[in-house]
Amino acid sequence: MKPDVHPEYHPVVFVDSSTGAEFITGSTMKSDIERDIDGVKHYEIRLEITSDSHPFWTGNQKLVDTEGRVERFRRKYGRKK
Repeated sequence: MKPDVHPEYHPVVFVDSSTGAEFITGSTMKSDIERDIDGVKHYEIRLEITSDSHPFWTGNQKLVDTEGRVERFRRKYGRKK
């Protein structure tokens, strides 16, 4: 293999912003925030959605209707009486 072709692999901790769940793993991603976990420096990367908060994995689904999009769709394409 060619030298200096592959990206650097770092220990990271992914943090779910909505639930606070933490996933410790390795990644090529970096961040400005570092944490010391068990004597090892980990980069902290915040995520909005993970398997801990995604409706498909948790079984909790909710409809978020911003700006009345569902109602506007129903008015435009709904059944005519």
